[in-house]
Amino acid sequence: MANENKRDYYEVLGVDKNASADDIKRAYRKKAMQYHPDRNPGDKSAEAKFKECNEAYEVLSNAEKKGLYDQYGFAGVDPNFNPNAGFGGGGFGGGFGGFGDLGDIFGDLFGGGRRGSAGPRRGENVAARLELTFEEAAFGAEKEVSVGRIEFCAKCAGSGCADGSKPETCTRCGGSGSVRTTQNFMGMTMQSSTACPACGGRGTIIKNPCSTCKGKGKVRRTAKVKVQVPAGVDNGQSVRVRGQGSAGSSGAPAGDLLVEISIRRHPLFGRNGADVLCEMPVTFAQAALGAEIEVPTLDGKVRYTVPEGTQTGTVFRLRGKGIPHVDNNRSRGDQLVTVVVETPTKLSKEQKELLRKFDESAKSSGNQPKISKFFEKLKQNFEK
Repeated sequence: MANENKRDYYEVLGVDKNASADDIKRAYRKKAMQYHPDRNPGDKSAEAKFKECNEAYEVLSNAEKKGLYDQYGFAGVDPNFNPNAGFGGGGFGGGFGGFGDLGDIFGDLFGGGRRGSAGPRRGENVAARLELTFEEAAFGAEKEVSVGRIEFCAKCAGSGCADGSKPETCTRCGGSGSVRTTQNFMGMTMQSSTACPACGGRGTIIKNPCSTCKGKGKVRRTAKVKVQVPAGVDNGQSVRVRGQGSAGSSGAPAGDLLVEISIRRHPLFGRNGADVLCEMPVTFAQAALGAEIEVPTLDGKVRYTVPEGTQTGTVFRLRGKGIPHVDNNRSRGDQLVTVVVETPTKLSKEQKELLRKFDESAKSSGNQPKISKFFEKLKQNFEK
């Protein structure tokens, strides 16, 4: 992709130039999860955007590269750029390997390891979604998810070879998986290291491949993985299961499984962080006279005394009746209960008469509701 066709790296990740390192990392995680090939099989557009996100993050997550990019643009992160001498300047010594030698640009989210190298390469992380009930998210649970991941081929034990055969060392690269090329650039001799074209960077050649994995040594399978969901996990958060991602190469560890949590709506409770939210209906008489009521909580019903004269919208707090903090399960949030005074309907004639007498009594005693006083003042203003 030519530089003139590239999108600005900040635009790619959806952040501004003043974004912190944490903001950049969060933005990258979101974009990478959205466009990851495992979530968009066969979608070339998503694959291109995924690569674009990786390239942008590889630069913006590195303070030195970010500084060069901010000052010089795409030229500043060109492998051949020298800020002291411009393009083609000296000082590279034994050669510069280009972006292929810069190591992992997939970050923490999608695994590590160099591409096109016969050395160990950590397996890629994989993603899954898990729906929980409100209570499971609050108190934790053991669940099982289905995961599509790359595993070692069982038939050839990961060798990629048919029975009775084994990989042969690549004669082109001598088993290193990379070859060095020399190029002349503006009067300079530049050396770079690239993946060996003969073996594809593996360092070995399989002449008699396994019939199951076709010589790759790995196959894609769906596995069932148990997930220990910690108490207090919130909607949109991810639970990491170490080593349950795709298999690594050359003895490197497997990647991780990242399980994104979604929580089903509860008929009674809402949530704000570690606090539980709920509405509690009370009758007009209970609100006016005060009453002891039963309030539902995650731990069962508790009794609470509503004080005399309680108004709709009043919020009372039940301390320690919320959700455990995910980073400290010994501490819990509170439950915030909003009072809703129910207006009686379908009153009998006798009940209506009693209410009228009550209203007249309240007016004569000066103890009428605030809303009545408001409308009385409004009426007086119109009569002037």
